[in-house]
Amino acid sequence: MADSLTPQQRSANMAKIRGKNTKPELLVRKLLHARGYRYRLHGSAGGQKLPGKPDLVFAGRRKVIFVNGCFWHAHDCRVGQHAPKSNAEFWDAKRSRTAARDKVQQAALHEAGWQILTVWECEFKKAGDLAALEDRLMEFLD
Repeated sequence: MADSLTPQQRSANMAKIRGKNTKPELLVRKLLHARGYRYRLHGSAGGQKLPGKPDLVFAGRRKVIFVNGCFWHAHDCRVGQHAPKSNAEFWDAKRSRTAARDKVQQAALHEAGWQILTVWECEFKKAGDLAALEDRLMEFLD
């Protein structure tokens, strides 16, 4: 199936997709801040850059949280397994590289003594699961 947008329109759409300060990330930050947790943003702890630039860094606890988009990081949910029909080879390779890079960066963080929690975008879309997500965050941080 051909793309219904011109290459310029598709490029403009893709340029609008953010990597930082996404709605799911802001929601996690709001939940944790309201509970009294303080954190650093986007991958620095004590002046050093962490592998993978975690979205939230709790340096004193040696814990990090990644808030990942299901499509971009090839999650095993329905959205993450959706394969675009136009330019399929490009998207498959791009998403595979992202997933492989995530594994390498998480291994480096584990090796450096950091604990990791990944929160997936689909967790925010399940009706009524916000409380379950909040419990999961609290369990990880306590």
